[in-house]
Amino acid sequence: MFNIVLVEPEIPQNTGNIIRTAAATGCRVHLVKPLGFDISDRALKRAGLDYWHLTDFIVYENLDEFFAKISADGKNCWFASTKAARRYDDVPFEEGDYILFGKETKGLPEKLLFENYQNTIRIPMIEEARSLNLSNSVAIIVYEALRQHGFGALKESGHLTQF
Repeated sequence: MFNIVLVEPEIPQNTGNIIRTAAATGCRVHLVKPLGFDISDRALKRAGLDYWHLTDFIVYENLDEFFAKISADGKNCWFASTKAARRYDDVPFEEGDYILFGKETKGLPEKLLFENYQNTIRIPMIEEARSLNLSNSVAIIVYEALRQHGFGALKESGHLTQF
């Protein structure tokens, strides 16, 4: 299991989609306030569909509280940013790692990135593109982390129901 950390997410549909991805992959979601929506927002619940019962999520008042609560567990923190020099697939994810994503309009605070630049990762894209959608970015990086661990206990095959 990996930990998806959303720092000040603004768009409820993105957060709902990320909660759905977390539910399908067994990841935990950490939401760091301020949030750009009410946690009971209908759009958030609609995007998460009926996966809420499969998802464990924790809400923090701010980044200081988040870091204080996870400091003792010894897991890596990875910081996703378009400002990183390192590709997301060039790092060795370990089970339980935290992958932090910033708000849709600004990303993670630059001071945080500067202090943790060795653990800052990016998804390659053309130079003219500003960024990818937040929920897409989460899915790309989480699935790479899962791939590195053989996808754990995730169901890897399906079957046809009609034929």
